Amino acid sequence: MRDQLARSESDAGEDDPDVVVVYDAKFDEYGLPVRDGGASMVVIGYCPWCGGRLPASRRDAWFDAVEGLGLDAWEDEVPGEFRGDGWWARDLVEETTSRDYVEPEKVISPA
Repeated sequence: MRDQLARSESDAGEDDPDVVVVYDAKFDEYGLPVRDGGASMVVIGYCPWCGGRLPASRRDAWFDAVEGLGLDAWEDEVPGEFRGDGWWARDLVEETTSRDYVEPEKVISPA
């Protein structure tokens, strides 16, 4: 899965037909790209290769955090840290397990 994600961050990005799973750092979501010329994806909850549970989406937490700043996520300009994983990644603790291979009953996440 890491190989596929590395390709999704290449210049070809989501238009690359070899990329079958994409990662959205802002919401900490994995998905299958919708090949309609946009950046849409169908969010998935399990790794298609090993069946491991993917991390829970941070989408609701993102909107809560933006609204907590008194901003409207649809109308106002959000701070730069909210355009990527900066708003949540700083709070992560050091991982104790490798993310290269994950047993199906374990959760996997990027990085």
